[in-house]
Amino acid sequence: MLSAVGQRTGTRTRIETYTEVSLKKGTEKKHRPDGLIVVTTGSRRWTALVEAKVGNTDLTQEQIESYLDLAKLNGVDALLTLSNQFAPLPTHHPIALPAAVRKKAALFHWSWMFVVTQANLLLSNDQVADDDQRVILKEMSRFLTHPSAGVRTFDSMPAAWPNIVSKVQTGGKITASADETREVIGAWHQEVRDLSLVLSRQLGTEVTTRISRAHAADPAARLKASIADLARNECLEATLNVPDAAAPIDIIADLKTRCVTVSMKIKAPADRKSTKARLSWLLRQLQRSNPDQLHIRLFWPGRSSDTQHELTVLRENPELAGSDKNGQVAVSFEVLLVRDLTARFAQRKNFITDLEAAVPDFYEQVGQYLKTWVAPAPRLRGDKSEPDMVSIEAMAEKDLDN
Repeated sequence: MLSAVGQRTGTRTRIETYTEVSLKKGTEKKHRPDGLIVVTTGSRRWTALVEAKVGNTDLTQEQIESYLDLAKLNGVDALLTLSNQFAPLPTHHPIALPAAVRKKAALFHWSWMFVVTQANLLLSNDQVADDDQRVILKEMSRFLTHPSAGVRTFDSMPAAWPNIVSKVQTGGKITASADETREVIGAWHQEVRDLSLVLSRQLGTEVTTRISRAHAADPAARLKASIADLARNECLEATLNVPDAAAPIDIIADLKTRCVTVSMKIKAPADRKSTKARLSWLLRQLQRSNPDQLHIRLFWPGRSSDTQHELTVLRENPELAGSDKNGQVAVSFEVLLVRDLTARFAQRKNFITDLEAAVPDFYEQVGQYLKTWVAPAPRLRGDKSEPDMVSIEAMAEKDLDN
């Protein structure tokens, strides 16, 4: 977990943790951090103040600024916060702070569900070699997952959510500069992170949110871009990366249609020469998939528009796929789960509930079965099956024959 905040650890690393720490400077401040982490490797030493919140208690800007002041006064390298608020990356904080404040010390954030998920992955993958540490980790996991611990998932969109959905439904426009738009995007980013943690625990491997390098380095730019996308497209969008999956998982929540779409896109096999043959290759991968709400979108060469059909229809009549394309051959496929949430889409809790059901359902029905096409290895030709058949003498003799 320390690697997530930029700290490498090895056999020579010593990790010390303290609670209820008393600092030499800044004792007059009313806020007191919950703990201190000290990581020492050789002559290198890294320190971080820790502040944790549980239940419905959220971190506040005033607290964060006070702790960053304390860190700077006492020469502490970083501030690490924990709460039920979610952040896409440890370097992205759920509390917006002025740039000048963030320069006082490095600032990191873990959600409690991130901690629970990391513990779950370590235990389920048998990655804890020390018996005592395994017992301690199990007890910590048991404690954090008990209802009394106050650890919870992201379970509700903000109060502004029904209003924004209603505005789009009635032909209104989303205002990029409005506070409610910022609140909705902030909640969406938290939900996507929570969703990646849910899939991580289900699959036993770390599922991550796809974020560009520029946005990973600049959370404010990511927030601004997401707000602009929502105002322009009237959709919430995200992409999840699952290790070794055939493609990333794309998620779209369309405020206009009140539908959630989950999809994966893969290239068609180049060694099949017709659309029917290429489609048959895909359909074989989806033999065990429940076709309910599943669709296949076909992409064609050049500027030819894509086409879409229900999986049930294509199973019965695969020739339908290219019937209006005058012999063109599909170059890629997208498999989609389209779920119409109707009135539940605008409901703060039901939207989250249905979204967190749709994404795992899609992975179970589609994602775990899809495979990318791999070009077959080149074969030896009969007239070149032996090394002496391609020697200088053999090639010279062939040139003479020609």
